[in-house]
Amino acid sequence: MKNEKGFTLVEMMIVMLVISVLLIITIPNVARHNTNINNKGCEAYVKMVQAQVQSYMLENNQVPTMEQLSSGEYLNADSTGCPNGTKVVTIDSEGKVTAVAKTN
Repeated sequence: MKNEKGFTLVEMMIVMLVISVLLIITIPNVARHNTNINNKGCEAYVKMVQAQVQSYMLENNQVPTMEQLSSGEYLNADSTGCPNGTKVVTIDSEGKVTAVAKTN
């Protein structure tokens, strides 16, 4: 008998089957956690904006708008919503920051 080294077709197909099963198991979990991560990012952004509102109120003795925070360099000019883009951050008349769903 010859001593041939290598994989047979059956062995390669078994390896492909195992890899496919692992991918089928992991992809839905990654997608589910991605939504969770985006929600946590939005919550963190709301807390950061709340801290900037308090800082602005201490310096200027008034409740700011998002435009005033952006122009006063408290926030980046392009950051008016959550990082995932599904919610808009608003400031009420008392200075409380909330994230509300975008309306199209």
